[in-house]
Amino acid sequence: MHRSRSPRVALVGVVVAVTAVLAGCSSVGPDTDSSADPRSSDTGIGAGAAPVVFAFVCDGDGADRATYTTYSAVWEAERAACTARRLTGTVPSSQQQAAVDAARGDATLAELASDCAVRGTEPWTSAVEDDGRAHLAAGLLRYCPGHPETDRLRDALAAYRG
Repeated sequence: MHRSRSPRVALVGVVVAVTAVLAGCSSVGPDTDSSADPRSSDTGIGAGAAPVVFAFVCDGDGADRATYTTYSAVWEAERAACTARRLTGTVPSSQQQAAVDAARGDATLAELASDCAVRGTEPWTSAVEDDGRAHLAAGLLRYCPGHPETDRLRDALAAYRG
């Protein structure tokens, strides 16, 4: 006689599948080398801690609202309004912390992540006109050096600093 699987075995299978999917998403972020050990000295994260990882919820017209798990996907979609939502992690990576430090209190980690996701809009397309915007620009240049509009932001910051 055929015996069906117990609900416990089925639940374990679902948990394993969900864990595998979430683990695949954990490589999201400004660092492109997903092979690095998150506890290595390069990340500045101690054993037992995990780096902060974001997803991006981008606004649109009704059905055009979308969630992305990588910066490159948002950049390709050319989204102009996104909010970073923490997926996992408890401690900023050394790159994230350096960006927050460079922002000098003018942007949080989540704000930097949100601004890094968008393109074709401020702060990437506007002039740097005051110290607050200069701090934000410095933070973004550290947080997401691979952004498609990095050169324009770097030029705007250099012009402000004169």
